[in-house]
Amino acid sequence: MAGGSAIRGSRVGAGPMGEAERGDAAPRLYVSYFCSHGHETKPAFAADAQVPATWDCPRCGMPANLDSTNPPPAPKIEPYKTHLAYVKERRTDKEADDILKEALQALRDRRARGEVIY
Repeated sequence: MAGGSAIRGSRVGAGPMGEAERGDAAPRLYVSYFCSHGHETKPAFAADAQVPATWDCPRCGMPANLDSTNPPPAPKIEPYKTHLAYVKERRTDKEADDILKEALQALRDRRARGEVIY
């Protein structure tokens, strides 16, 4: 014998379903965006909303725009640079040698004066 539940298949707090009970849906506008990988995305916007010029493709993460024949190019990703790479961009090898010589001379002068440096 089955359990005596009269509301089988329903969850607690579930209300009536359908347009008549919930009211009419807001008018929507579906816009097509195209990425450089050939994906088409159609997000829904409110009919009176301002549509953005670009949108991120949910499939590949690339930028997409409204022009199917000319999608935006992939963004250029800069590789990670170390602190040394940034220093080398700012200084020539001659400047680096000069700075090293100054630092070594200052260290030798301090040692000659008797200051203990570890």
